[in-house]
Amino acid sequence: MELRQLITFTTIVDLGGFKKAAEMLGYAQSSITAHIKDLEEELEQPLFDRLGKKVILTQAGKNFLPYATEIIQLYTKSKATIHASNEPSGPLTIGASESLMIYWLPTIIMQFRQQFPKVELTLKTIQYDDLEGQLKRGEIDAAVLVEDENWHSEALFIDKISEETLALVQSADNAAHSSTTETMLVTEYTCSWRTIIDQHLKAMENKVISKVELPSIEAIKQCVLCGLGNSMLPYFVVKDQILEGKLVETPSFSPSNIIGVYAARHKDKWLSPNLKVFLNMLA
Repeated sequence: MELRQLITFTTIVDLGGFKKAAEMLGYAQSSITAHIKDLEEELEQPLFDRLGKKVILTQAGKNFLPYATEIIQLYTKSKATIHASNEPSGPLTIGASESLMIYWLPTIIMQFRQQFPKVELTLKTIQYDDLEGQLKRGEIDAAVLVEDENWHSEALFIDKISEETLALVQSADNAAHSSTTETMLVTEYTCSWRTIIDQHLKAMENKVISKVELPSIEAIKQCVLCGLGNSMLPYFVVKDQILEGKLVETPSFSPSNIIGVYAARHKDKWLSPNLKVFLNMLA
């Protein structure tokens, strides 16, 4: 039993004839006849009495009509439900690096929530040393993170959203005093730009460097503002304080201060409607 046969059957009933049904459905009349013949053979009952040019439902046809109609309605409803599921809704979990979560993503999240209120968005901190594992296990649907300018991974689809720079900053008060001793506030070794910091420190052979390691970008910035030491942070983290004159940017000795903001997802991950619209908003 095929859906087209049921549609042909109910259309004949609605229009009162094979010819009208053929015109409505765009079939040759012989095809309409074949549909009904196949259906009657499967049901082992005649569905119509042919009385000249008129067709009248048999009792079997009358009994079968509500079921045929219900099957067609269920098909239509199921198809509509599938298409409706393409509307962004339901859960979406995004992993984000701390700096982006605090200073870069809030405006985007606000716009996303306004446009797609049915999406249940959750943000999680990414684990740099296990990012591929987080994505593969489905702990996060995608990651938004800061990495070096040439970052790549064979297991991930990666899109570079923007290029940013690291800024070597110190408090405005400290900038007025030079010293042969310097305190550098640094991030954990798993931080994506720790290599750039280490390159800068290695090049400063004429100074005694005291390092203080902190796990939080915000903690580092606040310590720099208090005059505890210098640090290298993404420019978007310290932009406002530089413009306000609270922090001063100085040249670094690293070969490159370029970093990138990336969106990444596992290559085996289905690009759901929720994830697709989120990634489009980042672009």
